[in-house]
Amino acid sequence: MATTTRTQHAPTRTVTLARVLLHRRATVYVPPTGDPINVAAEPGIALLEADLADRGWLLSVGLRAALTRLDTPDLAAFGSALLADCDDLVGGDRDHTPLFRRFPDRVPHNTLGLYVDRILAAWFQMMALPCVLCFAAGTVRPVNPCAHLVCTDCFQAADYSACPICYRALDRDDPFLTAGQPADEPAVRRPVDAAGPTRLRVLHRGSDMPADARAELLGLLARPGALPPGEVDDLGVLLAAQDRTDLTWLPATVPGRETKARLLSWLLDEPTPATLDKVTDLLDTATDVLRLLVARSGGESLIDRPRLAPVARPLRRALLAALDRITVPQLVEDMRRHRGAWIAVGERLHPGEHAHRWPRIATAFTALRGTDLDRHPAGEAIEWVASSFPGVRIAGQRVRVAHRAARVEQALADGNAMTAVANLTSRPGELLRRADHLLRLAGRADGDAVIHAIGRAAEQAAPAVVLSTLGEIRTRHEDRQRRVFFPAGRTGTAHVIADERPRLPLLTVGQTVGVLGDAILTRAAALPPVDRAVIDRALDKVIAPFAERTASRALVTLARGSVLPIPDGRVVRLFTHWMESDERVDLDLSVAVYDDQWRHVGTCDYTSLRLPGATHSGDFTSAPAPRGASEFIDLDVPTLAAGGGRWAVVSVLSYNNVPFTGMAEAFAGFMVRDQTAEHGSGARSPFDARQVEQRFDLAGPGKVTIPMVVDLQSRTMRWLDVAARVTGTNHAVHRHHHQFAEVASALVESFEAGGRVTLGELGRYLAAARAREVLVRDGDGLRLLRRGEGESVKAFHARLRDEPGEPATVEDAASAGLQFVGRGDLPVPDGAEVYALHPAGLDASRVRLLAAADVAGLLA
Repeated sequence: MATTTRTQHAPTRTVTLARVLLHRRATVYVPPTGDPINVAAEPGIALLEADLADRGWLLSVGLRAALTRLDTPDLAAFGSALLADCDDLVGGDRDHTPLFRRFPDRVPHNTLGLYVDRILAAWFQMMALPCVLCFAAGTVRPVNPCAHLVCTDCFQAADYSACPICYRALDRDDPFLTAGQPADEPAVRRPVDAAGPTRLRVLHRGSDMPADARAELLGLLARPGALPPGEVDDLGVLLAAQDRTDLTWLPATVPGRETKARLLSWLLDEPTPATLDKVTDLLDTATDVLRLLVARSGGESLIDRPRLAPVARPLRRALLAALDRITVPQLVEDMRRHRGAWIAVGERLHPGEHAHRWPRIATAFTALRGTDLDRHPAGEAIEWVASSFPGVRIAGQRVRVAHRAARVEQALADGNAMTAVANLTSRPGELLRRADHLLRLAGRADGDAVIHAIGRAAEQAAPAVVLSTLGEIRTRHEDRQRRVFFPAGRTGTAHVIADERPRLPLLTVGQTVGVLGDAILTRAAALPPVDRAVIDRALDKVIAPFAERTASRALVTLARGSVLPIPDGRVVRLFTHWMESDERVDLDLSVAVYDDQWRHVGTCDYTSLRLPGATHSGDFTSAPAPRGASEFIDLDVPTLAAGGGRWAVVSVLSYNNVPFTGMAEAFAGFMVRDQTAEHGSGARSPFDARQVEQRFDLAGPGKVTIPMVVDLQSRTMRWLDVAARVTGTNHAVHRHHHQFAEVASALVESFEAGGRVTLGELGRYLAAARAREVLVRDGDGLRLLRRGEGESVKAFHARLRDEPGEPATVEDAASAGLQFVGRGDLPVPDGAEVYALHPAGLDASRVRLLAAADVAGLLA
């Protein structure tokens, strides 16, 4: 099964089920064969192993043994397909020739001088005259297709891969390019002991692709929150591999509302009585129906709702019947949240025509529209239904429903915290989102009651809401000048505003954090117990996922705010690649450097190709298919720090204001390269698939993204993955660096203050509640802590955070059925639940590999 990616406006590659499982599980499916070992295949397998190692992958013993039973043609076809999939995951299957071919060695030092030469050549160069720069005769010729006149002495063909005047891509057969192509050199294999990427992973043999696909699909369907765009794509591929004739595998509930809508839309692609019954069984709320209709119409969320597609009569009747199971007050409350959308739904479902059969939904639409009952053909039936529900009345021949949301807002406006709490009790998630406001209103008189209500809500709300509330409340006793929040939408824009809220008392903060922590421990204790668990302090810098709806699809999944170390003696090479679709696209990879106080120190971009410690590969101003274009920046962290820099903010900007969705493809990432391997090698291998640590898609309607900020002092990278709000065109760092500093500094400040719960913290909650013994990994060492006889889970959790424990060995982890680690290199028993930021050698057929969102989802 295959589908096209949805992250871009004009998809350019096909995503297969094999590629999805390779990314998610690191499993490879070898065609079964009963043939004996093929001795002649050994050289081919050795070559495949070397090629995979050059991409950051290793073969497991079992997978390698399976390959020895393939005949030579099958092995060649299998290896080619596998390498293509691995290349696609890291971006290695694209042309990555930099504008300055000999980057980083031959990048000009004087960017301004080069710019002046280009302008003079563009304005005054004449075909029949000597060069205006060097006065040589016979060296000027036009290039195709821009027709600029280029002097081959001033702009040496060996240095450029695009027009030296306008930096637009040239025809591949242009004589200027062909004359400058470097001679082919024999490939040089990297030494075996060369440093590999942190993400280095072992490929294992998969035995049952349909079963593995089903397991991954059920994992996504169990997620309580919205899926990020990359996993939405995976969901589509996994659903396409399923059969609708037998639906017994479907779960009884799907907690993720948008995920449920996509599942139901898939079921209705081939409507049958069985699929219609399953659809109506899974519909719980009116908003579920609205999301389903949006998904069937090609929409991705309620925020950007498309025009609703027509609804066939059998589906119309099924949806009306499902809606009619809900009480009128609940229907109206849900429908009022998206009134305009529901008016459009009414035009598709025609509830008034079926008012006698399904009077509840007809009553709800009558209340929503403000219809006069004297003019309604089923007015008497609607009036009878309205009289049977408390809070619903007839006034002036119109149906009136008490507005719970209005009562909440009025209570908050009046300063009545307990009335607001009473109206929010049935909405635990909304109560937690308003916890800060309620605590400020409660004061001493009602404080204990509000805190108690928050604790009860935390036992019922979605885990992501509980964790977000915990992170926000625990910093509210501190003086903070700014607030950061991520509003709903298709772009991950971080809004920074002044924090004018009064501080909460330290006692109130402590008590609220206590009840939230107690609720998390209670929910964790309801999970199956294990004898031993492992938690890794390396995850104390990895943030638990939030705002995933706008998270970029990435090679290594990181939540915003997570921190990665930069190994000593390594150079960070940033890269971006894009391919334009219907119009010319000029992306600019840039770095702005700031000091300790976030004052601008310098910039490395197309206006300044070299900065002490940073080198730009050159500015492509177009990226036509099929080659596209790539830009690189090398960062020497110690040199940048020695020059007064503390923070390096990385950005990718669409100079001519084309949104990322308007491109055929666009992605970026970074490599961590050996300094000793840099000199003299950049011209031949600017992109090294083995050394890619992160690769992520540039998607969505944004035009500027800030993927990360580098702390030059601590040699760490903090993943931000935020979009910058910009207007106009000609986007460049020198126009936006003040805004970048404000957003990046506010995010760093918020994350450093503890505004988000980390996976390390969440792992301690889960380990303390589920295990009698816990191994704590700190660096390369392990320490063991045991829960005492009669010791409470809460007390044990506190000890996990503070006590060192007794020495333990790596072998002690072999019995740990629950592990939260930075790298999956510890022994693990079969059937264990394991989260590993870098799975390394973990085999998904032996253990249950948890994604970061799955860790939080355990509490659902």
